[in-house]
Amino acid sequence: MLRIGLISDTHGWLDPRVKEHFAQCDEIWHAGDIGPDVAEELARWKPLKAVYGNIDDGPARLAFPEHLRFTVEGVRVWMTHIAGKPPRYTPEVLKELRSTPTDLFICGHSHICAVRFDPAVNCLYMNPGAAGRHGWHQVRTLLRFGLEAGKVKDLEVIELGKRGAI
Repeated sequence: MLRIGLISDTHGWLDPRVKEHFAQCDEIWHAGDIGPDVAEELARWKPLKAVYGNIDDGPARLAFPEHLRFTVEGVRVWMTHIAGKPPRYTPEVLKELRSTPTDLFICGHSHICAVRFDPAVNCLYMNPGAAGRHGWHQVRTLLRFGLEAGKVKDLEVIELGKRGAI
């Protein structure tokens, strides 16, 4: 089983406990609004897949795509930053979800941790919430899960504490 640590909206700050929570993960996926230096720190530690977000500058936009599609462990994944949420996706995202089969759809941006199956587009929606100190969220969150034989397994929501606390 491939273990994934999913994070978003760090806005340039990485809680030191992320490494503890993702220690057993094989890869880290970042759903945008990375901010300065975070991607480099994560990539030095574990394989990193990421998309840029609306706060990310030129270097991040050169290093990472806006949309990332890949298949791993039999799961068709699409990751982007801004997408809306079920059932109110952005029009572009909804069109793409309807036209291109996706098993796992990941986004960030809202700062709201949410996981739900969306039968309208036949895929699992994940948003890890926000792990950084900037934004209107009250609690910083991460997701951790496994992928095996076309299935998402052992999903965990990790709370890092209040937004301003370390």
